[in-house]
Amino acid sequence: MKFRTIAAMLALALSAGAAAAQPASRLKDQIVGTWNFVVAEVTAPDGKKSFPFGETPKGILIFTADGRFAQIHVAGDVPKIASNNRLTGTSEEYAAIMRRSLSVFGTYTVDEASKTVTYNIVSATFPNWEGEAQTRAIDKLTAEEFVNTNPGVAGGRGSASNFYRRVK
Repeated sequence: MKFRTIAAMLALALSAGAAAAQPASRLKDQIVGTWNFVVAEVTAPDGKKSFPFGETPKGILIFTADGRFAQIHVAGDVPKIASNNRLTGTSEEYAAIMRRSLSVFGTYTVDEASKTVTYNIVSATFPNWEGEAQTRAIDKLTAEEFVNTNPGVAGGRGSASNFYRRVK
């Protein structure tokens, strides 16, 4: 009888030790949820900083547990269309909106070892990205904040860091 009690206690202690040895939370699990877009900062090769969506943008980034994502970035000062009809804007209005907003969706994977997230883009408001895989470094991921960096912004403009806060 004593042997069974000791064996049970030993098994319990070993399983508790194995659980404690595992990481508290994997990046793949931590990233799931809804994030508010705070700011994007592009650093050019010469070190100059710019904010493609302004310093007070709007937006959201959503990661689902089954591996899907959606990202919307819009400048806080994106112009309204004077006609109040999205189909009858002027060329200038459409150009300003295109330059100051971006929406992307598709699937994603997380590489725990390299601390990266790869977006497999199904479609985007910049259609040239359709079918691309884009990898971003996970610079920070806490319960409240997520920062990622895209090391190769199109056109050789530098790298872009995106900062998000979890929606509560």
